[in-house]
Amino acid sequence: MTERAQFVTLGVDGEIFAAPVEKVQEILEMRPVARLPQAPANLLGMTDVRGEGIPVLDLRLTLGLPEAEDTENTRIVVLNVNGDSAPMTLGLRTDRVFEVTVLDADELDPPPSVSGDWRVRAVAGIGRRNGRFVTVLDLDRLLGGVAEAA
Repeated sequence: MTERAQFVTLGVDGEIFAAPVEKVQEILEMRPVARLPQAPANLLGMTDVRGEGIPVLDLRLTLGLPEAEDTENTRIVVLNVNGDSAPMTLGLRTDRVFEVTVLDADELDPPPSVSGDWRVRAVAGIGRRNGRFVTVLDLDRLLGGVAEAA
């Protein structure tokens, strides 16, 4: 029997997103983030992780969702993603982290194909967990270019 893929499930704006567990380095409580002048809106700034400065992106703003205040559940998920030119470490501010889990089925449904300019590049596929839809993020495509452009 093959081992099922594990995901870290994230809550953002009432929806559930998932990041492949192999991309997640660690999960941190919210901490100070130094703002950067003229940075894109979704780039919150830089934070220190064990002596290394890493950029922190807001998942809400990256996905085009409304901005929200930090709560006691807000977390920074430290990720290793493949940028356009090199691997990079960055932080992703999310409303909450639920758990490390497997999804209900081994296979993901493909993202819906709809017309218009909806950017499906952020979605690796759609899964389910306990009957709820879970959007699995394609972190390399969603964040790799964004972080380098910042």
